[in-house]
Amino acid sequence: MPVYTYVCEKCGEKSDLLVGITSEKVEFKCEKCGSKNIKKVFGSFSVGSPRGKFNSSGGTCPTGTCNL
Repeated sequence: MPVYTYVCEKCGEKSDLLVGITSEKVEFKCEKCGSKNIKKVFGSFSVGSPRGKFNSSGGTCPTGTCNL
């Protein structure tokens, strides 16, 4: 299930919501003020890498310009 980040247009509260895929329409509201005036925004994400290509310190090439 995807996680979406929403911001309340009334109070500015930012929330991450786990959204399931269902046939019913679900109305979201702000956890802080209860407003239904929320907007989906871009959140952060991470990308995995193939095993063996990178080490736990962030990679084998500190500059990011090396050929793997």
